[in-house]
Amino acid sequence: MKEINIAKTIIDKRKEKGITQEELANHIGVTIAAVSKWETAQSYPDISLLPQLAAYFNISIDKLMGYEPQMTKKEIGKLYCRLYEDLNNKPFDEVIAECRGIVKKYFSCFPLVLYMGDLLLVSSGMTDDKEKTTALIAEAKELFVRVKTESDNAELMKSAMYMEACCVAALSDYNGVIELLENTSEVWSPHEALLSTAYRMTGRNAEAEMVLQVGIYQNVISTLGLLSSYAMLGVDDAVKFDEIVERTLSLVKAFNIKKVFPSLLLNFSSAAAQGYLLKQNVEKSLDLLELYAELVTSDLSSQLDEDSFFNLVGDKLDEYGIAEIATSDEILRQSLTETVINNPVFSVLSSNLRFQAIVRKLENRV
Repeated sequence: MKEINIAKTIIDKRKEKGITQEELANHIGVTIAAVSKWETAQSYPDISLLPQLAAYFNISIDKLMGYEPQMTKKEIGKLYCRLYEDLNNKPFDEVIAECRGIVKKYFSCFPLVLYMGDLLLVSSGMTDDKEKTTALIAEAKELFVRVKTESDNAELMKSAMYMEACCVAALSDYNGVIELLENTSEVWSPHEALLSTAYRMTGRNAEAEMVLQVGIYQNVISTLGLLSSYAMLGVDDAVKFDEIVERTLSLVKAFNIKKVFPSLLLNFSSAAAQGYLLKQNVEKSLDLLELYAELVTSDLSSQLDEDSFFNLVGDKLDEYGIAEIATSDEILRQSLTETVINNPVFSVLSSNLRFQAIVRKLENRV
């Protein structure tokens, strides 16, 4: 992130023009001492002199001040990952205060505001204080509403509306979710395919392949999430439930999800295990719990570099500055362990030897 640093800008621009402090002082109509104090950051130019200084150096006032009210996608991605890690390793309130300060500083940078809202929403699940949780969700919702109503970027507005709905759901207002999302579904349009064709027809084959890989990657992730939800909806129909789980596992195998996006499998494997147990299919439930335990005790970070099918996706994520977020954090693993150990649904398995081995693996994380 960039800070106000007018002293360095004046020094650099004066040297670029090859002029002395005296020449600059004469042009602006101030003393040499004043220019010297500007360049040593002992004082700032009077606000009325900023337009004259900017014009003299042929730059904008923002450029003169060394201040940029926007951040690049890469800067935003790196900042998000750093703050996420800080939430797990530093005092909670200190990190939240930093997030709020960043929002105030870059209030018109809507991509950043969207990310900070997401971080506040995530953080709401990291505190046992119910009032603080509710306040953080409400605060995140306000940021999403701001992006939705004031941004002129259609994709950002769409993302903001979805995140707003996530906040509303977190507050258990499901009628509010329906009101927000019920009429937002659009006819599917394969824009990646069209864009890839355009790249190919203009001889840009590398870009064509990149677009398709990223599109497939995003849609596989989206499909896996939808299948997880669909499985829960079909839990009362044994045949349908079994088919959904089997098709999902086929997708997982086909696209190497255990390496490409292992954390996505956590919710699915846990939920499907519960579904099978409710149907009294203990063996299949244990199979999925073993998968869950394998994931929790392994590297949960995406290993795209080990998958040749998605060999270009990592480059795209790097372009956005999206590094691996602290998926190996011990606090997260403890929470994932308790999801199974403290779940009353699985208590009926307490005497089962396979389940006991799963619990030991989770508790020891080996």
